[in-house]
Amino acid sequence: MTRPIVVDRHPLDDLIRADRMPHIWCPGCGIGIAMRCYAQAILDSGVAIDDHIVVSGIGCSGRVAGYMNLDSYHTTHGRAIPFAMGVKLAKPQLMVTVFSGDGDLVSIGGNHLIHAARRNIDVKVICINNFNFGMTGGQYGPTTPRGAIATTSPYGNTEMPFNLPNLLAAAGANYIARWTTLHARQLKKSILESFNKPGFTFIEVLAPCPIGFGKSNNIADGLEEMELYRERCVLAREGDVHTDELGIDLREDQPIIIGKFVDRDRPAFRPPQRSTA
Repeated sequence: MTRPIVVDRHPLDDLIRADRMPHIWCPGCGIGIAMRCYAQAILDSGVAIDDHIVVSGIGCSGRVAGYMNLDSYHTTHGRAIPFAMGVKLAKPQLMVTVFSGDGDLVSIGGNHLIHAARRNIDVKVICINNFNFGMTGGQYGPTTPRGAIATTSPYGNTEMPFNLPNLLAAAGANYIARWTTLHARQLKKSILESFNKPGFTFIEVLAPCPIGFGKSNNIADGLEEMELYRERCVLAREGDVHTDELGIDLREDQPIIIGKFVDRDRPAFRPPQRSTA
């Protein structure tokens, strides 16, 4: 008879605040998978845990700052990036990551997002895109696919959603990738790459939101959305993606392009130095 393997502790015990558990995320939510990838990348980065900082805004994804056992900051809605910029400029030796959602980063914080990319601030952004404002009632947002149902678009969203990889590429980010919570190994590797890339980096993570988005759009649960990703995701060759190909429509049988889209070496922003002359 095979004896069970006894493990004294989990490798992420030092990075997760067990006293904050159980978490508040709904069954089938993908944010926990992405947080686990982020935590594993921290362990693999070789950067001391005390030198990692995580900043979030408001929303379901913003809870990550409360669950990580790091110096963490839960800021006001849409203001995670300017707060992170202040930390990085004050303490440039720190690895500063913004972990938040599409509503917080792209809608309420959209202006900060594009200008941080334009300046190429050395801040790492992980954006959970679940296509809606999940925490505040399932309203449609700037990434909601056209035609998708939300509490504020009961007849289907009529607006064109942002194409986030191309938006950030045009704004000037040094590193841009898109994965889903099904692609956990690739996501962890991508986060680790972003740690080693000076300048502004942006990783879009497509994640199920069964309660806020799925139930209104005939996606039964988180597993069904993950199956949808398994069937439709197509890995792009780096740098070989046209603008229109990066659009997402979960209702139609269209491929969802994932992968690393931008990896360039623009100099990271450095504040001007006061002359001593």
